Amino acid sequence: MSQPTERAGDAPHPAHDPGSLSRGVRETIEAIAIAFALAFLFKTFEAEAFVIPTGSMAPTLMGRHKDVECPQCGYHYSTSASEEADRNGVVKSDAGSQVIGCTCPICRYPMVVDPLEPAGAANPSYSGDRIWVSKVPYNFMEPRRWDVIVFRYPLEAETYYIKRLIGLPGETVKIFHGDIFTKSAESPEFSIARKPPEKLRAMAQIVHDNDYVSRELLAHDWPLRWQPWSQSDSPGDWEPSEDTRTYRTDGKGAGVSWMRYQHIVPPPANWQDGAWHEQRVPQAQLVTDFYAFNTPVTRRQHYADPAMLGLHWVGDLILDCELESMSSSGHVYFDLVKGGRHFGCDVDLASGEAQLTISGLDTFHPKAQTALKGEGTHRVMFANADRRLTLWIDNRVVEFDSSTEFDDLNNDQPHAPDDLAPLGIGSQGAALEARHLRVLRDIYYIADGPKGDPLLTDYQLAGVVAPWGTSDRLADFMANPERWQNPRDGNFFDHRQEVLFPLAEDQFFVLGDNSPASSDARLWPTQHYVERDLLVGKALLVYWPHPLTLPLPLTDKGIGIIPNLGRMGLIR
Repeated sequence: MSQPTERAGDAPHPAHDPGSLSRGVRETIEAIAIAFALAFLFKTFEAEAFVIPTGSMAPTLMGRHKDVECPQCGYHYSTSASEEADRNGVVKSDAGSQVIGCTCPICRYPMVVDPLEPAGAANPSYSGDRIWVSKVPYNFMEPRRWDVIVFRYPLEAETYYIKRLIGLPGETVKIFHGDIFTKSAESPEFSIARKPPEKLRAMAQIVHDNDYVSRELLAHDWPLRWQPWSQSDSPGDWEPSEDTRTYRTDGKGAGVSWMRYQHIVPPPANWQDGAWHEQRVPQAQLVTDFYAFNTPVTRRQHYADPAMLGLHWVGDLILDCELESMSSSGHVYFDLVKGGRHFGCDVDLASGEAQLTISGLDTFHPKAQTALKGEGTHRVMFANADRRLTLWIDNRVVEFDSSTEFDDLNNDQPHAPDDLAPLGIGSQGAALEARHLRVLRDIYYIADGPKGDPLLTDYQLAGVVAPWGTSDRLADFMANPERWQNPRDGNFFDHRQEVLFPLAEDQFFVLGDNSPASSDARLWPTQHYVERDLLVGKALLVYWPHPLTLPLPLTDKGIGIIPNLGRMGLIR
């Protein structure tokens, strides 16, 4: 501990007083000892800092990664660079592990991030998020489902893991068709585990963001994802703005005027070869469990693994947009499709009343009063996830007069053509403008277990021809309903398996948010649970993600000194 400098003429300098010197040394040593003791106590009983090493919890928590901006559409995203470092975070000397490419989640442009190339030199790899973990909560309360927790790996107790808590003591956990189901010893039936609305929003994965449009795709007449759902230019039809980011209707149509989202993504070959007219004809595909984080290409690999481009159809979707009403009356409709079923929300602009509907389920009609009334601008989110409909207006959950949950509707297989246009916005008698359109999806948990094959999939592949092998084959499969049926094997999606994980007292089941790339309790070779005494604590906040880079004048380099405030915050 430093002491203030003394001026000439003040009290004698401590150096001339042996007793004072010994007291100063003793006080300094005591202060250091107390500081270490407090730090030890804080670490032991209160909180501890950890660095995220891998991408198993991405994008909730980032391990070693690259933050990039797509040069085609301008979208900012992250891709894993975990291969570049060992389990302790030490960067490998092996040049073959360097990440040199990745794929944009919006326009699917295969981007070069090779540090040896001019186009990739501006994309360094960053270490993982630094987080605070509190050790206090679980001393006074039981861990809760969907908490993000730190624990000691059961097969190597000196190693710390971070995952999301899924299964609680005494339950049996079932993973089936991407969802989590649980039952207790007293319950004969499984019930779906529903995420609270705030968890659902925090865990949602991007499918499309209409604010990011590739000018090259437009130049090659690649179809827009959002399109007016009409074959004629009749009054009331939705029309895109010149930059295609905004859609408007005058509300003068005779019936309901719709625009719908189709998942029309270009294949990598179109970008790589540049021969757009010779490549695959644009087709609407099923939405899959694609993670941009899982698309790194290393110097040794040279191509993205098609399995990382999303093998599983995801039907639990979220529509997010800013909606401006220029009318005091009329109706606005939101529609989500899963397995041929339409899940709708009808808002009467004259009264602000919203009513939920499910096709084929006449007893389901929850109603609520909302702020979406008359003229004005509001942010709207509408979700169908975990067998529950959720509506947010201006970031607040709308409370309905009856439950918005529903039971199994036998809609776990995609149906054409509805599931190839799974989201819609409609207008009847209302002038509307929709902007900042985003499509999100729920996490798809893959039903897999310990095996020799590193590929994670919940398809039972015995007797079934796998739809992957190349990214084009996978895309063609997801776009062609006739291929979903096989005369010998029936519907391909019938071959998705379920897996069960029973838990005894004081045993917990954990999974990663990045299900295709998480070494979690599904895959542990000798046990699938974490004992209570291995729990360390609850992850509270990201206190230091990698800093933003400040460019150095007159050079092409930068220095990371600006706090990345956008990624700091509580861990949901």
